Amino acid sequence: MDSKLMEQIITQVVIALQERFPDGEAPPKGIPVGISNRHIHLSTTDAAILFGEGHALTKMKDLKQEGEYAAEETVTLIGPKGVLRGVRVLGPLRGKTQVEISCTDGFTLGINAPVRDSGQTQGAPGISIAGPCGALMLREGVICAARHIHMSPAEAEALRLHDQDRINIESFGPRGVIFKNVLIRVHPKFRLEMHLDVDEANAAGLKNNDPVYLYRPE
Repeated sequence: MDSKLMEQIITQVVIALQERFPDGEAPPKGIPVGISNRHIHLSTTDAAILFGEGHALTKMKDLKQEGEYAAEETVTLIGPKGVLRGVRVLGPLRGKTQVEISCTDGFTLGINAPVRDSGQTQGAPGISIAGPCGALMLREGVICAARHIHMSPAEAEALRLHDQDRINIESFGPRGVIFKNVLIRVHPKFRLEMHLDVDEANAAGLKNNDPVYLYRPE
């Protein structure tokens, strides 16, 4: 590329950044995306029904958030209209079983799962769950997980955010969007990551570890 043309391009980029982030403020730190496919968190009681009494989950790989992992174990979800096989169990075991699916998965199963923050399962639809050693009917607990961002206290301070804040996030590219009502979750064990389900990520053309940014209106 011609050096003069390169200088012109660099100058234009610098000017554009100065206009978007005035007063010498640097562009915001990118927040990596983590795409959540359908999965299930199991209680100790339900895990025993599905996989046998005393069965311990087998770790397949660690997830980005400290202490969380994808297990080798999978289950089958059985809804009024369809079935989803090979739904991954995430560890460790919890006090209450929670199923997280996308809206598209809900169409397949015939379940109208509400968009909820994790743990808010009261009144959410139930579903039948089958494992290699048994099956159970979950009375409530199927949700579409609301978009949210994990971060440590230091990261929250750097971004001037607090636990339970609701913010807007912007993605760029050919299918760039603004995600509204994004929940901020702050904990010493958390690592910076925005969680989206498969539907949301596909709509925005995002992949795992793609950066998104705090939305700053023009």
